[in-house]
Amino acid sequence: MNALSQGVVIAAFLAFCRIGVCFMLMPGLSSARVPLQIRLFVSLAATGGLLAFLWDRIYPFVDPRPQVLAPMIVSELLVGGLIGAMTRLYMEALRFMGSAIAMLIGYGGSGGPAIEEPEPQAALAAIISFSALLLLFVFDFDHEIVKALVASYQVAPVNVFFNPQAALVDVTDTVSDAFFLVIRLGSPFVAYAILVNLTIGFVNKLTPQIPVYFISLPFVIAGGMIIFYFAVGTLLSLFVDGFVDLTLAR
Repeated sequence: MNALSQGVVIAAFLAFCRIGVCFMLMPGLSSARVPLQIRLFVSLAATGGLLAFLWDRIYPFVDPRPQVLAPMIVSELLVGGLIGAMTRLYMEALRFMGSAIAMLIGYGGSGGPAIEEPEPQAALAAIISFSALLLLFVFDFDHEIVKALVASYQVAPVNVFFNPQAALVDVTDTVSDAFFLVIRLGSPFVAYAILVNLTIGFVNKLTPQIPVYFISLPFVIAGGMIIFYFAVGTLLSLFVDGFVDLTLAR
């Protein structure tokens, strides 16, 4: 293999290390429902499509020496993993709040099969997380990830090793802001649960002979579903609006 062919292969592999790992971790594509072969082929296709645009940012730094190439590969894997993990953590925050909402309105008693993940999940939480993921794809969040990957070569060039301190700051900020966002989005259900449980507790103290909790449970679920009906549109739209600012814009 001559020097040019070797350089092309190494450049393509370095691009795949960053782009492929990010695509493997991004929401939707990283689901257990998607076969590993499909994830691999999509990552390879994205790498091939972006390599032409990133050639000038990768090929000049190609060095076949193992002591230079090995740290470069590790750095590219970590950078791509960071971008993919930040988007994944944003979705995990919504899954957490979806499970909390289902529990707060009394609809999370038994877990059913989740749509994206193999773990059991309440039906209401599965609807929230899948609807948010669908809206993200409708509003081209995958295009935003591609833009972030291209822009990352200016922030973290191939010849500069991965900065763990900056990465930890980005991860903690993303997790903090994402959970603050979903807590604000779920605040109507928290207030509803507090009010309903206080009311049921007072009534139960007044009439201890009557099983108030079991009698009131259908009405609690009905009230929670009414609030969910009016709030779910705003909840999902605000969640989708904050995706880029809280994850990729960092």
